[in-house]
Amino acid sequence: MSSDTMNIVSRNIVSRIPFRPKLFTSMRGYNASQFKDDAIAGIVVGIVALPLAVAFGIASGVTPTVGLITAVIGGFLVSAFGGCSVQIGGPTGAFIVIIYGIIQQFGLTGLAIATVLAGLILVALGLFRLGTVIKFIPYPIVIGFTSGIAVTIFSTQITDFFGLQTGELPSDFISKWGVYLSHFGTMHLPTLIVGLVSLAIIIAAPYISKRLPGALVAIVVVTVAVWLLREFAGLEGVETIGDRFHNLSGAIPAPHAIEINMATINALLPSAFTIAMLGAIESLLSATVADGATGSNTDCNTELIGQGVANVVVPFFGGIPVTGAIARTMTNITNGGRTPVAGVVHAVVLLLIFLFLMPLINLVPMACLAGVLIMVAYNMSGWRTVKAILKTPKSDVTVMIVTFLLTVILDLTIAIELGLLLAILLFLRRVMENTAIHRFGEQIDIADGQETTQHEILNLEQGVEVYEIDGPFFFGVATKFDEMMRSMGDKPLVRILRMRKVPFIDSTAIHNLEILIKSSQREGIHVVLSGVRHNVHLSLEKSGIEELVGKDHICDHITKAVVVANNLATDIRFARQ
Repeated sequence: MSSDTMNIVSRNIVSRIPFRPKLFTSMRGYNASQFKDDAIAGIVVGIVALPLAVAFGIASGVTPTVGLITAVIGGFLVSAFGGCSVQIGGPTGAFIVIIYGIIQQFGLTGLAIATVLAGLILVALGLFRLGTVIKFIPYPIVIGFTSGIAVTIFSTQITDFFGLQTGELPSDFISKWGVYLSHFGTMHLPTLIVGLVSLAIIIAAPYISKRLPGALVAIVVVTVAVWLLREFAGLEGVETIGDRFHNLSGAIPAPHAIEINMATINALLPSAFTIAMLGAIESLLSATVADGATGSNTDCNTELIGQGVANVVVPFFGGIPVTGAIARTMTNITNGGRTPVAGVVHAVVLLLIFLFLMPLINLVPMACLAGVLIMVAYNMSGWRTVKAILKTPKSDVTVMIVTFLLTVILDLTIAIELGLLLAILLFLRRVMENTAIHRFGEQIDIADGQETTQHEILNLEQGVEVYEIDGPFFFGVATKFDEMMRSMGDKPLVRILRMRKVPFIDSTAIHNLEILIKSSQREGIHVVLSGVRHNVHLSLEKSGIEELVGKDHICDHITKAVVVANNLATDIRFARQ
């Protein structure tokens, strides 16, 4: 093979890979004015992201340092390689539950392996162009597990918010609340006041200014107040980040190797799948919201690849899973960010804070961070959306409630898997209910079921019957069709299967169709197929149905099919005389 040919082949392969990072495409026509807007937005988002990165890190069972490192490296990679112009990546509340569970069971090494695997899954989803498919995961499922995560996050902050002395807490939701209720007498009043004041500041901040980052204001004000009270008023018992994590340093961790073997892969694959699905759903949901606000168009597959790259790289620096964050992305948009440069600036701002201001982070009270996370949980709950879904069909309500309960009571992995399964089953039932099979005898109107005023009545010879399948011909409908055929007491001479409204056919339907044709032929009944679409015809051809029924018995229009069927019926009656 010549070098020119190899170059052409390589270019064709590259052109088919769905990877077009917005950072590179947005640089065309980029100017100083846009950089100014992006830089301002990036600085604001970096400041807003600081308390969230710290809080999510602690709530996930790791240190604030890990949360910040994740926001720095993950945020940079998402902006550099993602398919959304304004997406801001980092640790989010959605991952808290799953991360904490993995650490409890498999340790930090297990978390690193699960995150890398999740990153590879995300890259694969993007390469196979499944980004648009993931966007269509049923909304009740998304609301169900996000609301469940919100309740779980809230329940994990009770100890820090009230200053309870509970010791080691059980992992399951019900037992955990049992411990809370039995230890409520150990509440520390100054800690509770710190938590309530923090929460009040976060709630009040938007009413003062929409651009005011309530979480950051709360942390700054409350931290200064607690420090002054500890130094000059002898305040005791209010735990800070430094008290719990022993004065964190601002040194950037060096990348380290991760030992991966098949045993750990098999054990962690369900958790990795959960992380990947959560990351994909949240990032694409954030991108969709961003597109609506800016009028841009996210490349979903590139976005998944970018998210995957970030999750593959971050664990080698000790980080936790990364995804697109809706709140930070919207903050970016409202402050003028329009290209990935804003996300890069946000990562640089967090890096500078990490390098030079880490000693100050040690002074932040844990109750204040608990207030931040309780507000995050409230925003995640989406209670208004839950109220709206409760007015929708019962199947959607069922999916939402089941997903919510599974998330809260059992496990997020189980919730996603069973929620998706339940949604699929309910969808299939709905399709089956809406797929009709009509029987016609003596006459048929070729325009029946179409928006036309031109009608043509076709007369059917005695012994000719028409069965029309209205909807997808898949395994569920195939069974329904088979039962209908078996229930027929009379035996016609010719059966016409009208398939003009069949968009696709699956293997089960093909199998049932084969059985019907063979059993009909044994009984001396001819089968004619009408209105077969091109893709369905190809499936019938590959499966041998075309040869079985006969090419002349497959017609592209009902008029031709009726002519064939009438002639067959006439010939059969003549032969029997």
